[in-house]
Amino acid sequence: MISQTLKGISHVRDGFKLIRLRGVKRYVAIPVMINFILFIGAIWYLYIKFDDLLERFLPSWLDWLEFLIWPLFFIACLLVIFFTFTIIANLLGAPFNGVLSEKIEQQITDQKTSLSDNQSAGYLKLLSGARIGISNEFRKLFYIAIRAIPLLLLFIIPGINIFAPFIWFMFGAWMLAIEYLDYPMGNRDLTFKQQLLIIKQNRFLCLGLGMGMMVMTIIPILNFFAMPVGVAAATSLWTTHLTQHAPTIGDKT
Repeated sequence: MISQTLKGISHVRDGFKLIRLRGVKRYVAIPVMINFILFIGAIWYLYIKFDDLLERFLPSWLDWLEFLIWPLFFIACLLVIFFTFTIIANLLGAPFNGVLSEKIEQQITDQKTSLSDNQSAGYLKLLSGARIGISNEFRKLFYIAIRAIPLLLLFIIPGINIFAPFIWFMFGAWMLAIEYLDYPMGNRDLTFKQQLLIIKQNRFLCLGLGMGMMVMTIIPILNFFAMPVGVAAATSLWTTHLTQHAPTIGDKT
């Protein structure tokens, strides 16, 4: 279990290397720009709203615990806001991320993909990916929303809200694993249901990937590169460990 989790985390390091490869860099620029704009927005929103949020959700009878709850609540806000902005960033970057994943897989496997033939093929893939990628993003958003909304209630339950940041971290890690693995698996036309099955079959590997990306997402400066690194790391994990599971999923329903 631990070794699998650590192996999943190690692919985040590989992601940094992969986005710097020749022939890949041009596909990294747009996701980085999207992340930069949205994370600056998230940081600014957190800065101007934090005092109000703390006053609203911290019960008066827990004032004596403020020295402990204040940093925990701050971490919780970081996790929730950055996770929300990450979802938005991935929604906007979905068409580009599918292309980025395909180019990275080409580098890893040293095989031609549909983008290898000519530049026009790349543009056609981008247009096709815009429709398919955004459709998959909305399916993921629904999957996430029906689980995230009940978990948000943990922040307003006295006593339990102390543990909310840790629960949200693990939840966020799982969701980010699903988010980023969608790109290499979506390039194989796997349905969201099939993707979930593969991820659950390799839950600790995938959770490790998500944990690494959660840490990266809340670290200033590094979080600007979270989306392309996440796509690259997920593609590396898919190519190295998960492709053998794809034929066992059955019909695409």
